[in-house]
Amino acid sequence: MKTRSLRTIKNAVTHLFLIVFGIFFLSPFLWILSTSLKPNEELFLWPPKWIPSTLMWSNFPDAISYFPFFTYLGNTLTITVLATVGILFSCPLVAYSLARIPWKGSKPLFGLTLIVMMLPYQVTMIPIFIVFKNLGWVGTNVPLWLPAFFGAPFYIFLLRQFFMGLPKELEDAGRIDGASEMRIYAQIMLPLCKPALLTVALFQIIGSWTDYQGPLIYLSDETQYTLMLGLSSFKTQHGAEWQLMMATSAMITLPVIILYFVVQKAFIRGITFSGIK
Repeated sequence: MKTRSLRTIKNAVTHLFLIVFGIFFLSPFLWILSTSLKPNEELFLWPPKWIPSTLMWSNFPDAISYFPFFTYLGNTLTITVLATVGILFSCPLVAYSLARIPWKGSKPLFGLTLIVMMLPYQVTMIPIFIVFKNLGWVGTNVPLWLPAFFGAPFYIFLLRQFFMGLPKELEDAGRIDGASEMRIYAQIMLPLCKPALLTVALFQIIGSWTDYQGPLIYLSDETQYTLMLGLSSFKTQHGAEWQLMMATSAMITLPVIILYFVVQKAFIRGITFSGIK
């Protein structure tokens, strides 16, 4: 009985600790949401007022009317979907070959992948820009999604770790039944990799959705702007209207938060089983 009571107290303290830290990390979004619903006279009150006296829901349609929100949303969705499809197509193929197919040079190539993964983006930014400029793709959204079809080192590493943890008997059984390597990959191994694939997809969606530097470098036409670049433009043009900018920020941030809560179980499983600590 004493052991059970101690366990109950320990679980209660742990959950209380997690709730407090959860509220702490969620507080920036709550402040954005609070500010987006405030009237002008309550924006800079001290001490800050978390709950507005009047909820200004009109700030959201007003914010949308100030700049082409839905055009930027369409551009962002296009880039995000194409980049995610590219990552889910290329990275599992490379990871499976490095993890499950013995071939000469696989270990050096995996080591090279780890080295590339450690390089900061700023090191490769200029050479990649020159390549796309010579191809005539600067000024289009192609540089923002096409590289995903050639893989990403971190995602390859994560998926390789997941593939390494799957039982070897599964592919041996497939080979005994006469299945080709691609059939073993597509019908046996890949379905077992769903948690890791969802984790990779979530990382890529968040990365493409919130990317600011890439669109800033490659996009010059305002009709091709993404939400993040459009938000920066909105700040430049309407910086004094903080409640409208916060309303726009809330609309951009909310889909990412909802997506995380929807797939959080698969995300945690993918991180755990891939061996990432």
